[in-house]
Amino acid sequence: MEAIEVTDLHKTYGNTRAVDGVTFTVRAGETFGLVGHNGAGKTTTVECLIGLKRPDTGTVRVLGEDPARRRQALAQRIGAQLQESSLPERIKVAEALRMFGTFYRKGADWRQVMERWSLGPLARKAFGDLSGGQKQRLMLALALVGDPEVVVLDELTTGLDPIARRETWRLVGDLKAVGTTVVLVSHYFDETEALCDRVAVFARGRVVAMGTPDDIIARTGTASLEEAYFALEGADR
Repeated sequence: MEAIEVTDLHKTYGNTRAVDGVTFTVRAGETFGLVGHNGAGKTTTVECLIGLKRPDTGTVRVLGEDPARRRQALAQRIGAQLQESSLPERIKVAEALRMFGTFYRKGADWRQVMERWSLGPLARKAFGDLSGGQKQRLMLALALVGDPEVVVLDELTTGLDPIARRETWRLVGDLKAVGTTVVLVSHYFDETEALCDRVAVFARGRVVAMGTPDDIIARTGTASLEEAYFALEGADR
């Protein structure tokens, strides 16, 4: 079963083709990566997936719905942690989770989400006083408080130290274990190689390869997904 279907997606800003004929599917329950350097078209694609942007041409279906037309209905079924996500500096962890929990008709119990993501000891701590890793853990919890079928994570570990990064990887692995469909957007190739069942490699607004990380590495005759990217990016010029 396909949780997400994107077909011949195009999005242009002025003279810039941000997304140029992108096609891919995401199976229910898999962790699917969109990987490539900044400006490759990943974030624009994600914005079309969650209904923040309307495609110029092409089709997008998430859980069988058109996000551009059914954004409010889909908001009850998907979660998103976007690259520029933030909260007021003085809001406390428990307050944020309780508030976000009210946005959903059938969400998870925010208290259980708080404990599941080890945020209980931080319940009374203000957002502005959290470390980078703690903030990311909270933003991930907020994306999950609606108990979504699909969750989109955009540049989840940018700016984190290595320990916090690895802890965040573990949390993403926990999502897979309970059957949540995860779309992981990253410019960290080791991250997508470690976490994703399949990846779409983006370069200049196009998907230049798609498959398991091991398949893409083998196909390009390289030793890592990052090396595969540079081989593919150069061949696509």
